[in-house]
Amino acid sequence: MRRNSRARLGVSLLLVAGALGLGAAPSTAADTPAAPSAIPAPSAYALDAKVDRALGAATAGTYLDAKTGKLVVTVTTDRAEKQARATGATVRRVARSAAQLDAAMETLEAEAKITGTSWGIDPRTNKVAVEADSSVSARDMARLEAVAERLGGAVDIQRVPGEFRREVLGGGAIYGGGSRCSAAFNVTKGGARYFVTAGHCTNISANWSASSGGSVIGVREGSSFPTNDYGIVRYTDGSSPAGTVDLYNGSTRDITSAANAVVGQAIQKSGSTTKVTSGTVTAVNVTVNYSDGPVYNMVRTTACSAGGDSGGAHFAGSVALGIHSGSSGCSGTAGSAIHQPVTEALSAYGVTVY
Repeated sequence: MRRNSRARLGVSLLLVAGALGLGAAPSTAADTPAAPSAIPAPSAYALDAKVDRALGAATAGTYLDAKTGKLVVTVTTDRAEKQARATGATVRRVARSAAQLDAAMETLEAEAKITGTSWGIDPRTNKVAVEADSSVSARDMARLEAVAERLGGAVDIQRVPGEFRREVLGGGAIYGGGSRCSAAFNVTKGGARYFVTAGHCTNISANWSASSGGSVIGVREGSSFPTNDYGIVRYTDGSSPAGTVDLYNGSTRDITSAANAVVGQAIQKSGSTTKVTSGTVTAVNVTVNYSDGPVYNMVRTTACSAGGDSGGAHFAGSVALGIHSGSSGCSGTAGSAIHQPVTEALSAYGVTVY
């Protein structure tokens, strides 16, 4: 259940190609606490990483308290509670351990891997939060509910509108293979410059341009989708793009570090279609069952997004959090943007931010 990946980062949103849309929306279960609007202080991310190192699977997850904004660690044993308190975090006893939540997700993986569904851990409710989109048939929904029932209350299921689908758009930003995506964060290794984006984007083309039909500015050097959703492109045009995120209001945001998102925290998403939107993290360790294969260890948020935003930046203040994977769009101001944790991509390619 614990995340697999926990960094001065920047983004140059000159680039933008095909998008993958998710037909999922965030859970609106009545027992889900309201989220704080504040962006976590850097110390909160540091404490989250400290808790992960100290407790590992001995915690059932962490989240930010809706009222105080402080990090809360969920535990099921006296020993874990003592370890958690030693880190300086607030502690909450819960009914289900990490092993029990893991087992529930493994059961869903084995018995209910249905296209149009996703599931992940919401430590605020101490449950696995499942979403089923409109493409899931009544028969498959009954199958999903039967599996959930056997798991003894460890699973919440929400039926959501829309469908998991690809949305490839034309228009400005990064282009490759006739498609448009968004770049996430600029990175470097050995003096060479790169940008990271979504793997389902880099799967489309080896060559990327800053305008439709324009000259090539970068060449793909890595791509991972499905299972993961990240890719890397090396700048080949001799440019040295800034390490900033485009705020689409004439200004940019300097990104100075990277971290894993914490449930309950506020985030922003920058992409070439919906520009900058805001939301809250609602689940981690999310599995999304796309029609062309599952992706794992994702993060679910309530930010708005649309086709063409894929590969864009999820961030909070100066902290880089993720690479946009997909969404079903927005209903009013509520979205369903899902991101790939950026720290995993940085580790996979051995790159750093600047």
